Amino acid sequence: MSRDRYVDFLRAWAILLVVLGHWLITGLIRHPDGEITAPELLATVPWTQWLTLGFQIMPLFFLAGGHAAAGSWARARAAGGSAAGWVGQRAVRLLLPTAVYSGLVLLAVGVCSALGVDRVTLALVGWAMAMQFWFLPVYLLLSALTPVLYLLHERWGLRVPVGMGVVGLGVGMLVAAGDASSRGSAVEAIGALNYLLVWGVVYQLGLCWRDGLLGGDEGTAPRARGRAVAMAVGGGAGFALLVGPGPFPVSLILVTGEELSNTNPPSAAMLAWSSAQVGVALLIAPVVRRVLERARVRRAVRVLGAGSMALYLWHMLPVLIVAAAFYLTGLAPEPRYGSTGWWALRVPWLLVLGVVLVGVLRALRPVERALASVEVRVRPGAGIRGAAAWRMWAGLGVSVWALTYFAGHGFAYGGEFPVWPAVGLALGMVTLCAAFPRRDDGSEGSDGSKGSDADDNEGGAWAQRSGRSGQAQPSGRARRGRGAPEEAARLGRSPADRETRS
Repeated sequence: MSRDRYVDFLRAWAILLVVLGHWLITGLIRHPDGEITAPELLATVPWTQWLTLGFQIMPLFFLAGGHAAAGSWARARAAGGSAAGWVGQRAVRLLLPTAVYSGLVLLAVGVCSALGVDRVTLALVGWAMAMQFWFLPVYLLLSALTPVLYLLHERWGLRVPVGMGVVGLGVGMLVAAGDASSRGSAVEAIGALNYLLVWGVVYQLGLCWRDGLLGGDEGTAPRARGRAVAMAVGGGAGFALLVGPGPFPVSLILVTGEELSNTNPPSAAMLAWSSAQVGVALLIAPVVRRVLERARVRRAVRVLGAGSMALYLWHMLPVLIVAAAFYLTGLAPEPRYGSTGWWALRVPWLLVLGVVLVGVLRALRPVERALASVEVRVRPGAGIRGAAAWRMWAGLGVSVWALTYFAGHGFAYGGEFPVWPAVGLALGMVTLCAAFPRRDDGSEGSDGSKGSDADDNEGGAWAQRSGRSGQAQPSGRARRGRGAPEEAARLGRSPADRETRS
């Protein structure tokens, strides 16, 4: 299957809105004693919670991720790859840049702590630098479950996300029942399942989309359009009911002080809104694809996609740089927080942050090139099994635990250096990367999934650059060639094909 530019667009559009959204809601205040604080905009100016309906775009990430994973895993399986090898390669691709980012931030936290920086300030900065991390553990877990999810998808098709959605709806309503004080640890543990159920629904819809159940060929187009309309209208109506007469807040981002949250864990309202967002994305796909035929638009999408991981990780660093340059020095104008003048200054605020971010990304280019080279050398082989596979799963598990801690507590919780999570991330990465020696027989370290991932809308800059490094890409083409007949036969029995024949 050729590269779908629309999937690239969804990923680029999503990362752009994530960056702009985080910058928009970040407002700084310099107090007379020189202290700088960052009031929570959504809590201080409640009407801004409605803006989250446009900026909460993470469902598109999971939709695009599921679409890419379906093609990548299908090819890897057809070529004889193992689940551990496929999952390990994708995990290394995400975790290497994340580990470098985390290591540099933790180094700065350690230095600042040793120098006696105020603990409250250090905790605030540590939280800001990890605020985007919630996505990584969830996405890594869904990637690890992809071989199983794809088996379920091949057998039951759209019934899988529907079933997951029903269970997720039940979990969400259970969490919403009663007040916060009456929710015990058991209910909270059950509620945490919705991280995988709600986002897993969207990820599973990506599998269905790639295999034609939600559009993609002439035989399924009329029925698929009806399904997209049903998701858009039904999801939107469900969200309105759950937020209006229902118990859920309108904000699709966590707001301090709210009894219920739509994101922590993902709620029934988030499930409804995700369904609506996926439906709209599918309905506008033909129009956007025509726009993407223009060379300039394709180039812009390609640039954003190539830098998506760096944008995702580093986009809050410009906030700290601007805070030091303009707020610590007292140079920044400071109209009343949330006033008309304050909103007018959001425009130059965003422009300055954008300029600083471009400089940061340019400075990171040598790091990106080095990481691409390292990835080729340390990623697990496509067919690892036995002890090597167990080491991969162990390293991934420890890494996910560490990232989950950072996502919930930041890099300096309580103004202290997080010793055990930092050790956990380092240990997980060493276990994940160092346990897989490369061999020359093609069974480890060089396989078709890397190249096919890049061809099927996965990986961003890291996939593309590592595809140009070493010998992984030629080997990938050779393996795809050997697996083509088996893959063609499998595609002939895809869920969409079976549904069309029936």
